[in-house]
Amino acid sequence: MSGWVIVAIIAIVVWGIVQISRVRHRNERGILTDKEGNESYAGQATDTGAQREIEELRERIKVLERIATERNSVDARETKRIASEIEALRDKQAE
Repeated sequence: MSGWVIVAIIAIVVWGIVQISRVRHRNERGILTDKEGNESYAGQATDTGAQREIEELRERIKVLERIATERNSVDARETKRIASEIEALRDKQAE
């Protein structure tokens, strides 16, 4: 093999690697290419909607965690027990 053939093969391999990494990078950023080669950015509108939805879900999770922990805490159980005793005493007093 001559030196020029080796250089050509190396150039083709490097070009292929660059093209593959370019496509991966564009796909990660939301850049789409159609059959004619026109590029469009598809991620911007959906990113803001997705971020808003994620924030709403995080708020819901915080509320659910607070509800779950407050009802099962030692203080909450003690408060429920005392409230039950008071209600029982009121029922006895009413009779």
